Order: sequence, then structure tokens, then C-alpha cells
Amino acid sequence: MPLSSFLRHLGGVLVCISAWSTPSLVAQPVDVPAPLGVPRPGPTNAEPYAPQPIVQGGIVIPLYPPNSTQLNASRVREAEHYNLSKSVAGRISWITNIHNPSIEVHTVEGGLNTGAAVILAAGGGHRTLNVGSESADFVPFFHQYGVSTIILRNRLRADGYDVQKHAVNDALQAIRLVRAHAARWNIDPKRIGIMGFSAGAELSAPAALFYPEFDRTQTNGPMGTISSRPDFTVLVYPGPSPFARGAHPEIPRNVPPAFVTCPGSGDRGHAIWALEYYDAMLRAGVPNVEMHLYGHGRHPGEALPDGSRMSAGLADRNGIPFGKWQDRFIEWFRDCGFLQKPGLETRAARESAAFAQPTSK
Repeated sequence: MPLSSFLRHLGGVLVCISAWSTPSLVAQPVDVPAPLGVPRPGPTNAEPYAPQPIVQGGIVIPLYPPNSTQLNASRVREAEHYNLSKSVAGRISWITNIHNPSIEVHTVEGGLNTGAAVILAAGGGHRTLNVGSESADFVPFFHQYGVSTIILRNRLRADGYDVQKHAVNDALQAIRLVRAHAARWNIDPKRIGIMGFSAGAELSAPAALFYPEFDRTQTNGPMGTISSRPDFTVLVYPGPSPFARGAHPEIPRNVPPAFVTCPGSGDRGHAIWALEYYDAMLRAGVPNVEMHLYGHGRHPGEALPDGSRMSAGLADRNGIPFGKWQDRFIEWFRDCGFLQKPGLETRAARESAAFAQPTSK
């Protein structure tokens, strides 16, 4: 085996060891996010596939130990497929064939760090995972605000997995895993949330509602007692939530605060799904739930009158207000208290705890 291949294999093994046996071995990313690099396929051998970082400096950790019954043993050794952007050299646009789900961790060091962490669940219609515009681009964006970013690589329906059974569980497991390593990564365990885009919001919304059931049933292993509750949840041009099609799932009393955003009539279906989630939270009296619907805009990928297509993620969208939704999110995030000094109780946490008390009904 060439030396370079051996070293890549050894790196993947050490990451797995650090995550599931001795957390103190976890390496720290560089202080400032580095430019995007081109990941090479990880080693394929008798062990589960070793996912590779899509942003230089990221530490990739599988969600489950190698022998976990949560994994598909017949496919866990298959390599992920990394699809390069046609317009930006070295950029990974999307990933498919994910059978060893993972997180990619980018922390913030020093005085800039607020302790907050956002787990990013990219969209792609459950066919692909659009980690370029809906994950990688957010690493430097959130870093400037002192927020660590965690890129979730969840399993996809196109690869034979059930969204509710596998992908949502991957999201909840990711929250647990980040919380388990919070002290090591200088993350506040009470400031960990999830942001979902389009199909990824079909993970972030259920995570806010169904974490009690996950915590009640998933009790095996070293993280079995760690809460999977997100401290905040974000729905960006979301797919259908658990409230779609007239459903009325139970809302936990300790449901996290939410930020919801979407184009309006130009993305009518997703706007209705956004409204359904917001309406349910508002009617229940959940504190710190905010929504922004924009009059101008379409769903990412849809054709525009000039022949181009609506962009995703952080793009300014030719200066229309929808192109600044991320600024509205930061305003909400700061207002909730997530950007204050680490260790202080957030206003959102205080008000969620008060809402959870029976006397607040």
C-alpha cells in the first residue's frame, strides 16, 4: 500500500477511535476555516467506510460505532460519492451513497467562541445531500459570529433508507454526539441546535417534536442517557413537517424555539409547509418562534425568467430581501441569547423552561 494511502486510512481509524473510546484524542480544527478542498474517497476495507471532510480542517466522526445495529452491515463499507461543482473548482456540491452517517465538526477557538453550535441538515429531496451551498458555505459565515458548525451526513431515501426511521434518527443521534463531546469542543451543551434546508427541514422539525421518544427508546450505549433535544430548530424553505396533511402530533412542553423562513407565493408548497409548523407553534403558545415569508423568490433550483436558476443557502439572490434571510436569523439568534458569553443561561432557555411548567398553560 502506498504511504499516502496508508496515512489516509490511519487517519480515518483514529477518528473512529477518538469518537467511540477516548474523546481526548479528538483533534481540533484550525482556528479559521480553511478554503474548500477536494476530499479523496476514504479507504474501502473490512471496516465501515471512513467519511472524508468536505471542508479543510473538519473532523469527521461517524454517528454510530462500527458494530452498531443501526447500520446496514451489508452496505456500510461502500464509499460515498462526492460530486464536484461544475462552476467552482474543488467544491463538493453534493454527496450520495451515505451508509456510514457522520458529522463533520468545525469549532471556534478563543475569545470569539460563543459556545453555540449549529448542526446543518442539507436538502436534496432525499436523493442527494446538497452539502455545498447548504453546509460548507456556512462554516465561515457562522465562524465570524463565534458559532461552531456541524455538517450532518444523514442517510438518504434514494439509498434505501426511511426518512423517519433512519434520517431523523441520524439527526437526533448527531445532537447527542455533539452534546457528548461539548466540553472537549468548547461547545455549550445548552446551545446546540439544528438547521434544516428543504428536505433537511424534514429532519429539523421532527427532531424538535420527537426527541422525547428517541430518548425514551434509544438508551443503549455510552450516550444512552444524553438528551437529544435541540436547543433551537431552524426550517429554511422546508419540506413537509409533522403537521402537514392535517396531522396533529403532540407538541412537547419543552419544545425548542424555532426560526422559519421561506419564499412566499413563488414557492407556495414549501411556504404552506412553513406556515403549518409556525401556526402549530403559535397556537400552542410556544415562546420565541419567528417566521419570515418573502414576497419575491423561488425554491432553490427552480427556473427564473432570465433562464438562470434560484440559488440556495447564503446566496444574495440578486439583492432581493429573501437573499438576506440569514441576517434575520442572526438577529433572532442574538435576541434569544445564543450569541452572548458562553455559560450564561439564554433567554430562550429560560422562557422555554417557564413554558414547560404546568402553571404556564
